[in-house]
Amino acid sequence: MPTISARLPTEEKAELDDVAALLAEDRSTTIRKALAEGLETLRIRVAVERYQSGDVSAAEAAHIADLSVAEWLDVARERNLTTQLSLSDLELDADTAAEL
Repeated sequence: MPTISARLPTEEKAELDDVAALLAEDRSTTIRKALAEGLETLRIRVAVERYQSGDVSAAEAAHIADLSVAEWLDVARERNLTTQLSLSDLELDADTAAEL
């Protein structure tokens, strides 16, 4: 497993140590979990922004978020997302859903 390093302000290091203690885990495990959850959140946020602006279809947003189309549609429904999709976008989404 590769090693990376990062500099943290004192307050963030203290927060990291507090969360690690809460989870009864070492600092490295806590960092890996926080990074995984954070990356998932960021991917979904970018997908939501691009979908909402009409830049991507539901299938493309699902890909960005690293979700299945069905999972993406759940996210979109939960967040009440709307967008202006073209007929070709809808056809692409329907074709992708049919492949599932």
